[in-house]
Amino acid sequence: MSSQSPIPVVVNGAGGKMGLEVIKAVANAQDMVLLGAIDRNPKIQGEDIGELAGCGALEVPVMNDIQAILAMASQEKQTAVMVDFTHPDSIYENVRTAIAYGVRPVVGTTGLSPQQIQELADFADKASTGCLIIPNFSIGVILMQQAAIQAAKFFEHVEIIELHHNQKADAPSGTAIQTAQLLGELGKTFNPPSVTESEKISGARGCIADENIRIHSVRLPGYIAHQEIIFGAPGEIYLLRHDTTNRSCYMPGVLLAIRKILGLKSLVYGLEKIL
Repeated sequence: MSSQSPIPVVVNGAGGKMGLEVIKAVANAQDMVLLGAIDRNPKIQGEDIGELAGCGALEVPVMNDIQAILAMASQEKQTAVMVDFTHPDSIYENVRTAIAYGVRPVVGTTGLSPQQIQELADFADKASTGCLIIPNFSIGVILMQQAAIQAAKFFEHVEIIELHHNQKADAPSGTAIQTAQLLGELGKTFNPPSVTESEKISGARGCIADENIRIHSVRLPGYIAHQEIIFGAPGEIYLLRHDTTNRSCYMPGVLLAIRKILGLKSLVYGLEKIL
């Protein structure tokens, strides 16, 4: 173990399914210390977050005061990090507040618009503060996207299907949007029309993302997070699929982001940028 002070970590959305996984991962990381747990659920206010996460008492109570916890974190000798898994309607202000306090945000919440991301990037630049926005922390997803980039060089037709639990508030998923963006950066337009399409019910063909790539979203209980990238050509289908069976698969990426953000002075989008 390094002689350097452990990284102070605040988890926002600590009582959610992803938040509780982050609590356990941080509590078990020798180079980190859990400093604060934020959640707006009134039923768990004051509860020990370690007990809620099933990893034993950590003497860190759940609070619903982001300003107070970030102010406390800003006083630490070692630069503090806020991991955010909350809700699309609060993430923009959460990130701005963290940057204002000099606490570096690692963002797993999706739903930010391109304009909001650019505004946060400008704010982070002015503050010379690192910020990581990660649509998906899974290494497997990154490998799937890299395989899709290679395949897209040889296929003209591609569509994306993303499937998530029915408590996910935003659609399409951030991962699907990012996948379309990565393919769109290749400089080609996909899915040249062969007929004049007509939707009998609006939205039947999904939404159109970068470079005419269609994304279809499914929301059902029983799913966690899944994505298919389907390439088609005469006589063949090439299917790339990633399935999440347990949220623990995201934790190596989360811990990597917490460590890497200390060396950043601007906003970085995507886990692949720090691998």
